[in-house]
Amino acid sequence: MNVHVLETDGWSLLLPPEWWAEREEDTVVIGDRDGVGCIEISELRPEAGPVDDASLATLAAAIGGEGRWTRTMVAGVPGLYAAGLDGDAALREWCLGRGAIALYITYSCDLANRGMDDSAVDEILGTLALDPDLS
Repeated sequence: MNVHVLETDGWSLLLPPEWWAEREEDTVVIGDRDGVGCIEISELRPEAGPVDDASLATLAAAIGGEGRWTRTMVAGVPGLYAAGLDGDAALREWCLGRGAIALYITYSCDLANRGMDDSAVDEILGTLALDPDLS
C-alpha cells in the first residue's frame, strides 16, 4: 500500500492513498475519497506550561460534555476520547497532547455511516507523531 506523509510544523501522520488532506486556516481536514466522513485536526500551543492531564481536561471541558470523556493513548500520545451524536452526525473526538502541543481531533460522518471508517481512522491516528522538539 502506498501511503503519503501529512506533515505540519508540529505533527505528522501517514495517510493511505484513498484519503486526502487540506489545510483550512488553523485546521487540517482529512477525508476519504468515497465521502463517508472526515477528520479535522486543530493544533493548540499553550502559552504557559507544558500540556499535561490538567490542561487536556480543561480543553475537554471547554469543548463540552462533562463526564463523557475517557482517558486514551493514541500512538503514545496521552489524552481524552469521547464518542457520541451531534444531530444527524456520528462524532468521535480526541484531546491529545504532550509538551508544547495539544491537538483537538474530530471524526464525523452521517449517522447512517457510523462505524464504517472507525478502523481506518484508528489506523491513521495510530501513525501520529508529534515533533520531538515540541513534545
